[in-house]
Amino acid sequence: MSEFDFKSLWTGRVDQGEIPELSKRLHQVIKPFSENLPTGLALVGFCSDEGVRRNQGRVGAAQAPNQIRKILASVPWNPQKVVYDAGNVHCIEGDLESAHTYLAKQINQLLDQNHFPIILGGGHEVAYGSWLGLANHLASTTTNPKIGIINFDAHFDLRTDVNGCNSGTPFYQIAQSCKERSWSFQYCCLGASEMANTQALFQRAKEWQVSYRLDKHMTLLDLADTLAQVKTFIESCEHLYLTIDLDVLPASVASGVSAPAPRGVHLEVLEPIIDLIRASQKLRLADIAEYNPNYDQDLQTARVAARLFYSITGAQYE
Repeated sequence: MSEFDFKSLWTGRVDQGEIPELSKRLHQVIKPFSENLPTGLALVGFCSDEGVRRNQGRVGAAQAPNQIRKILASVPWNPQKVVYDAGNVHCIEGDLESAHTYLAKQINQLLDQNHFPIILGGGHEVAYGSWLGLANHLASTTTNPKIGIINFDAHFDLRTDVNGCNSGTPFYQIAQSCKERSWSFQYCCLGASEMANTQALFQRAKEWQVSYRLDKHMTLLDLADTLAQVKTFIESCEHLYLTIDLDVLPASVASGVSAPAPRGVHLEVLEPIIDLIRASQKLRLADIAEYNPNYDQDLQTARVAARLFYSITGAQYE
């Protein structure tokens, strides 16, 4: 199979003897992306683990997009919800910077055509390319757009990029780009772990007025307070970019990641937050990062990624 073979990836079960319009699955509905199509969801794969390699993590995330597609193929889908696959962006010979540029260009074009891009990583270095695509799109029509970044992650990913960008630097890069553009940097990190971030990163988060919540304060008992915090953040923004690093989940739920979390945040807490974000009608872009098939037992983590995709796209509501 080639790097991206649409027909081979998008195949799955077909339910015989059911009402056809009520028994569709994603592989029966999704179409290859091309120009001048009706508005819909547009899936893009970011095949890169160069940022993880540079960050001394467990490589393998470059294989993630196609593996997640295989799980998504048989997910139930409302045929009225238009969805396309725009293929993969590859990081060639370790040139992450060019991969970011190409991903940003593709996202910009999708947004210009009023599609909703959802990107499957790849390492969390995907975040800079994702944000850049949205930023370039908005910059063409708006002087100072207020873009709110909501990141589900055990890590702040605010490390400096003095030695080059990697999977631990994307939000530092975004902050620097905001500074260059004279834009506000509006960042909310949910699920941060005290074990996964140095004091320097907590200090930077405080100095840059990052809205964050620790993993230990994101239980079901904390859900009302968490939702209130996120609601306040959303109200301060005009546009939202949601990025999910799968290492925000407990290792028992998502073992197939670069850096498994000993505690993490459970799906029953994350999903109501996603519902709140969707309900705001400000969400313009989303990505799912850090899935590593090399360490995924029984494809459990891929199934979690597929469930999060399903939640973000709202397929179960319409």
